[in-house]
Amino acid sequence: MVAPLVKRIWIWCRNLLIFLFVSSILAVVVYKFVPVYYTPLMFIRMYEQHQDGKKMKLGHTWVPISKIAQPLVQAVIASEDNLFMEHNGFDVEQIQKARAEAEKGKRVRGASTISQQTAKNVFLWPGKSYLRKGIEVYFTFLIEWIWGKERIMEVYLNSIEMGEGIYGAEAVAEAHFGKHAYQLTKSEAALIAATLPNPRKFNSAKPSPYMLKRQAKIISLMGRLIKVEMGYGAGQVDPGTGKVKKRKKWRASVIMTWDESLMPMR
Repeated sequence: MVAPLVKRIWIWCRNLLIFLFVSSILAVVVYKFVPVYYTPLMFIRMYEQHQDGKKMKLGHTWVPISKIAQPLVQAVIASEDNLFMEHNGFDVEQIQKARAEAEKGKRVRGASTISQQTAKNVFLWPGKSYLRKGIEVYFTFLIEWIWGKERIMEVYLNSIEMGEGIYGAEAVAEAHFGKHAYQLTKSEAALIAATLPNPRKFNSAKPSPYMLKRQAKIISLMGRLIKVEMGYGAGQVDPGTGKVKKRKKWRASVIMTWDESLMPMR
């Protein structure tokens, strides 16, 4: 009696794992081409708003990366993940530093790359359990392998929380600056990036002195990083005229330094 039961459980578990493995790959492949209109976090935040007796708010408009200002791409890399164009999804050095500080009893800081944040935003839920983190690692490998850097950045800038009930570059540009995402200036892009450690606490429409200080540091670091050829203003078609804007030249050298003061505290 016991042996057949164990065998059935084993077969059921095996089939479940195969199903989850295949479906996860299919989901990543589909999202390589299909816009991500909704994420688990969006529904979780709306539920929290309902529980708090607040009006449910969801501002989100998907736009291709060609309609997102290049300075915003540069700003989030400067603020969140200096080595985004270099690593394969993980910044091992920052992970080791965060672990060492945690062991010393210091406040835990974020070491997640843009790729990891994207994997979490699209496929998972907020949390700090080892299970969720392990699944995040798995999806990070998949999107790095299947999507590539430009698609990861496109999904990231369309799905990241950028304010109370505001998700993505187009939504925050319209809500806080009264313009489209491709019209954002370097200053506005840096201000948006300055909110990302805690976008529900910090408001890019009403920056605090701390945010303005952080904005200045991000702008400084943006100039020290190699220009990333993604987004409007990096050779894409002008949405208004249909003409291709002149591609700016890359910097002759690249300085990939990590500014400790910009590390998000999560």
